[in-house]
Amino acid sequence: MSYALLDAVRVARAAKTSLGVLQSVTEKTEAHQRKVIMIERIEALAQAAAESDAGKAVTLTSEEFWLISQNW
Repeated sequence: MSYALLDAVRVARAAKTSLGVLQSVTEKTEAHQRKVIMIERIEALAQAAAESDAGKAVTLTSEEFWLISQNW
């Protein structure tokens, strides 16, 4: 599994956009709900990192990044 250290502000913004896209879809399958929950978690963590005084960075796995990028 590969990891990347990314700018937390950009990740939070991308996750928020991705959530907007997912919420506009009328499909409400279990897989769709799992995607929404995972992206909500990523957005919350990225937002917290962006607001912290520490590095303002967040580490995502390649799968998490792919999930966000497929929905923005």
